[in-house]
Amino acid sequence: MTETAAVMPVAGVSICVVRDGKALLVRRASRTPYGGLWSLPGGKVEFGEPLHEAALRELREETRTSAEIIRLLDCIDIIHRNPAGAIEAHYVLSVFGGRWISGRARAASDASEVCWCSADDLAKLQMTPGTPELIRRAIPALTKS
Repeated sequence: MTETAAVMPVAGVSICVVRDGKALLVRRASRTPYGGLWSLPGGKVEFGEPLHEAALRELREETRTSAEIIRLLDCIDIIHRNPAGAIEAHYVLSVFGGRWISGRARAASDASEVCWCSADDLAKLQMTPGTPELIRRAIPALTKS
């Protein structure tokens, strides 16, 4: 890796999939960043992979489900700093919203557990920063009337 490549932001995706007014969450495996916390399915974008395809691939890999992407929900910078304040990692995360199509959710890949969670139940889970607020905004927007 070149020195320039080492300091470039890394593209990532996640997806908030809604079914019956609940969002699909994954508990991140202990070996991953934020291991043990609940979050939306997602991960790094592969070279040459369109963002929408990356989000759907990560969803399949982590939960064995499929969804229809409805909209882009947010773009988020995740910047990790060491104790001295120097930037160690920078991720640019595109967060999509979608509706469940098929598949019985079960943990796979980088997920140790999965669950369908209502907005009211989010406070009971230890979650990655900013995720509960994003889900609370997304569920009404992605739920069919």
